[in-house]
Amino acid sequence: MEHVRWTDDRPELQRPVMILAFEGWNDAGESASTASRHIRDQFAGEEFATIDPELFYDFNTTRPIVSLDGDGRKISWPANTFAAVSNPDIGRDLIVMVGVEPQLRWRTYTDQILAMAEEYDVEMVVSLGALIADVVHSRPATIYSAGYDAGLIEELDLEPSSYEGPTGIVGVIHDGLQSSGFGSVSLWGTVPSYVPHATSPKAALALVNRVQQLLGIPIPTTALEIASSAYERQISELINDDQETLEYVANLENEYDNSMRPESGDKLIQELEQFLRDRD
Repeated sequence: MEHVRWTDDRPELQRPVMILAFEGWNDAGESASTASRHIRDQFAGEEFATIDPELFYDFNTTRPIVSLDGDGRKISWPANTFAAVSNPDIGRDLIVMVGVEPQLRWRTYTDQILAMAEEYDVEMVVSLGALIADVVHSRPATIYSAGYDAGLIEELDLEPSSYEGPTGIVGVIHDGLQSSGFGSVSLWGTVPSYVPHATSPKAALALVNRVQQLLGIPIPTTALEIASSAYERQISELINDDQETLEYVANLENEYDNSMRPESGDKLIQELEQFLRDRD
């Protein structure tokens, strides 16, 4: 972990699961990063390590941010932080990592995460992502779940990952985890294509709920539920005067209602694959 910077106190964790999310290419509607921060904050997760950004970013592309506070001028660099969640009520500990997809040295960057997983002997890694898809804001957000380990696929009733094409840092990390013998799961939330840039607490909520289901741990979601209701109301008001979008949304609602369940299977897989190719 040459490029990991530790705080003074390294946590002692029991049977940890690592949760990963990255801002940028993998994070439509900021859904994945919102979900990960929500999980971390609900359990008062404490930051214990970061990945030094110096080698991994083109700062002309991902620029540091200057801010002013009571102590004067401050520069904030792209953050990749590990937080420890240790709570006996959830039956296991968590490592929640929220980062920014790097532009450079992906294999070296991945090595830092693999080393952290080895350091704490994590039992499973769950990555969170989000994509733009033909889904509707007024219905529950669809989640696509893919497994990279035969045992987990059978145990958790997952679809094996069969994607071929351009990938992001999430795909590279899962490849490294698989090669190193770690079981891992990839969860993708969906954001409506007609509001691709709006922050989506609804997709974040769906991701958190799926994490609860996978790990068997209760995670309070009241704040996300309130934000999701506001999001749905605001999007409905936004599109109310656009007849073409209204008709498009009505068709999506009809498709959803006729199926009586979130879209899944081949169609969602195709949407995920097309999303990844389009972002190349």
